[in-house]
Amino acid sequence: MQDTQKEDENGGCEDSPQLAAEDAVPGKEISRRDAVQLLAALPVAAFLSWPTAEQEKVRRFVDNALGAAAEGTPFAPKFFTAAEFRTARILADMIIPRDERSGNASDAGVPEFMDFTMTDRPNAQKWMRDGLAWINAQSNTRFGKAFADATASQREAILNDIAWPERATPAMTDGVSFFNRFRDMTASGFWSSRVGVKDLKYEGNLFVPDWNGCPPAALKKLGVTYAKFDRKKQRLTPD
Repeated sequence: MQDTQKEDENGGCEDSPQLAAEDAVPGKEISRRDAVQLLAALPVAAFLSWPTAEQEKVRRFVDNALGAAAEGTPFAPKFFTAAEFRTARILADMIIPRDERSGNASDAGVPEFMDFTMTDRPNAQKWMRDGLAWINAQSNTRFGKAFADATASQREAILNDIAWPERATPAMTDGVSFFNRFRDMTASGFWSSRVGVKDLKYEGNLFVPDWNGCPPAALKKLGVTYAKFDRKKQRLTPD
């Protein structure tokens, strides 16, 4: 994952560092801005297709689990084994690490979100369990230890072989399929959490006394202009 491109807040691009595990060397972790860019195209909206009551149920479940953990009661997964839960937590934190702006996937309750989802939707359990087993088998074959016990660089080596479908060899097909789904679920869990929403600096339900239109920089990026506003269709047209 060494040549991933990221877009900085001014619109420029630069080379991003490798994804890093929980014990990576400081300064080499992928930043939150990198994560936003990398995950922007993922089907995070899939979570929003759930019935509202189910969305509220999982959010309440995660909040309660995090609250209990903060008070000294560790979360006890119902789907994951202890070893699977540890692996899922490490993998999720490699995808969305902690940075100076906000917490990582674990801080947002993503592993708990996953455990709820797997328990609530039994038909989705097989790919997760098989995928975690595949990751561990790869790690044991290459390094003689489980994925959770491997070093940061060893974990990254495995992910580098499955995170880029176009580069992956046929032997990595199962791993690619698993990682794609796991990354999507990580994104869904994070960006629907309190930590994720706060990270996005979302400001909904605010009264706006004056509306001066879309900022010029945003219009320019979209390639549209108010000068060619289509009043009949009520939309901006390409510049």
